[in-house]
Amino acid sequence: MADINIAKANIETRGFLDVGIDISLDLFAEIERLKKEKNAILLAHYYQEPDIQDVADYIGDSLGLAQQAEKTDADIIVFAGVHFMAETAKILNPGKKVLLPDLKAGCSLSDSAPPELFKVFRDKYPDHIVITYINCSAGMKALSDIICTSSNAKAIIDSLPKDQKIIFAPDKNLGAYLNKVTGRNMLLWNGACMVHEIFSLEKIVKLKHRHPEAKVIAHPECEEAVLSVADYIGSTTGLLKYTQQSTANEFIVVTETGILHQMQKANPLKTFIPAPPNNSCACNDCPHMKLNTLEKLYLCMEYELPEIIMDEKLRLAALRPIERMLEISRTYKL
Repeated sequence: MADINIAKANIETRGFLDVGIDISLDLFAEIERLKKEKNAILLAHYYQEPDIQDVADYIGDSLGLAQQAEKTDADIIVFAGVHFMAETAKILNPGKKVLLPDLKAGCSLSDSAPPELFKVFRDKYPDHIVITYINCSAGMKALSDIICTSSNAKAIIDSLPKDQKIIFAPDKNLGAYLNKVTGRNMLLWNGACMVHEIFSLEKIVKLKHRHPEAKVIAHPECEEAVLSVADYIGSTTGLLKYTQQSTANEFIVVTETGILHQMQKANPLKTFIPAPPNNSCACNDCPHMKLNTLEKLYLCMEYELPEIIMDEKLRLAALRPIERMLEISRTYKL
């Protein structure tokens, strides 16, 4: 696992994020000022809260964020996302300072694949190559041959010989979907995203009955039963593009609700309905993504903490499969 600078992490746990902020401050203006003064770039995932998306320099899914992190000339990368995303930015930019507003912003899917357990699994199949979804720790990336995202996974798999045996990790639902669309029989690690597994097929069908003209659009991390009723399946960016290109005026969106902000901005006259979870909680909001706030973002940039620090041996091991992904993505213009 990446080594977080303990002294800096302790500052946060002792109340760094509780530092008082003058309520008269315009946080949007202050963040813009800090970006200019410190030559910092703010990268934000689509699942962040709307205020953070609106102040970001770039908003995207995991592939787009990795590509932006690779090519930036900023001195500081501020990552409004979760821990593995900031790790990826550090892997690609060892000489830059990488900041994450809240170190506790983890990922249930990443947590479902502990590197030490996965290594035991991988070593049982020495004739398989490992394709790992980017939603994983640096330790998992270091055990992989190629990293992928939901945007480029099919192209990466299709680029390999048909007889090549593959282990796909950590998301079993995305892996099952990719097996179906590629005709492969990849060996799947038993991991999943808590948000995408919580959607209720029964409630989506009822919602569709009330909105018969609505298109159901879903992320491939969802379970197969949910995907079976989708009109379109795609990455977060793919879902956004579909809503822009489709002539439909209503969409039932089966992924984390943060993307609805960009969908509504791009399509102000269309209606977007978040798919309901199978209980009464707001579980279609990722609790990890939503740990980041505008206030934490401001403090993070002001004090340049918390910072991601990584062991160089681990970084180099994790870099190789990411570079293979980016190379294939460039080849296929993904």
